[in-house]
Amino acid sequence: METNFFVDKIDKIVNCILYIQNGEIMTQILEFEKPIVELENKIEELRSLSSTGDINIAEEIQRLEKKLAKLLASIYSKLTPWQKVLVARHVDRPHCLNYIDALFEDFMPLAGDRNFGEDRAIVGGIGRFRGTSVMVVGQEKGHDMETRLKHNFGMPKPEGYRKACRLMQLAEKYAMPVITFIDTSGAYAGLEAEERGQAEAIARSINTSLNLTVPIISVVIGEGGSGGAIALATANEVYMLEHSIYSVISPEGCAAILWRSSDKKEIAAQAQKLTAQDLYKLGVIEGVILEPLGGAHRQSEFVFDGVGKTIEKSLRKFGKMVPEKIKEQREERFLNIGSRQL
Repeated sequence: METNFFVDKIDKIVNCILYIQNGEIMTQILEFEKPIVELENKIEELRSLSSTGDINIAEEIQRLEKKLAKLLASIYSKLTPWQKVLVARHVDRPHCLNYIDALFEDFMPLAGDRNFGEDRAIVGGIGRFRGTSVMVVGQEKGHDMETRLKHNFGMPKPEGYRKACRLMQLAEKYAMPVITFIDTSGAYAGLEAEERGQAEAIARSINTSLNLTVPIISVVIGEGGSGGAIALATANEVYMLEHSIYSVISPEGCAAILWRSSDKKEIAAQAQKLTAQDLYKLGVIEGVILEPLGGAHRQSEFVFDGVGKTIEKSLRKFGKMVPEKIKEQREERFLNIGSRQL
């Protein structure tokens, strides 16, 4: 069983490397997206022909664009849980730093846990969100091979979670709301992480979050994997993007444990109820943020706008509450998970 688990971890890293050519990560084409990509390529070819001569093919382009919109709507309206997992992991999907650049002004990054060192898998710092000073903390996967290695593929080590604790405590000191962005396949499972107290660091992050008297708003923007995610998602409110996932273990890991083979990952994904829609029905999250047709990797500005409006609405609500009530609401939120009648 242990062998299968670590093989699964290696497979996930290899899958990232498969998209590399000449040191760059190539655009990822998912199997079910191939008809969409073929149509997009055809439209681009026609546009290039139109711009280089007197040929007027605007009507044909318009017809293909309508066909593309229908195809996107058809495919993305009936994604299976496993297909949603693939979309959540898409290499072109906006990452934490993209959201920071789009939504926060005067962002000043803060580094280090003041104990061991800096972990770039977790980024954080102070910024202004629509006039309000906030603390931003999130997991960053990177967008090409250089940045993915720099950020350890978004898999934090203990010093990353201890840095998150430090930043949250700083936010408490200066009465700043905390905004967290979740995007990790899980905490780093390497030997050095275990030696430095990975489990304790995650537990400390959860405990720190529960004891803050400032609001914490979390958004799952891609993968929300295991304790690596809950360490930053112990919040007053948790939201998920439409095609993001949130689970105690990856489908591959679940399949490796239950069936001793990752080949059953699609069955595991179905059983885990890890999609945003399932988790909203179960009362685990407060809401689902819509993505553009075809996923966040096709039109990031649409997602930035939706996330910004959600955060603003949430902060406005908690701005009317006294500090102790904010802490009490967060505790009650987690105590009440699972009590909703289906």
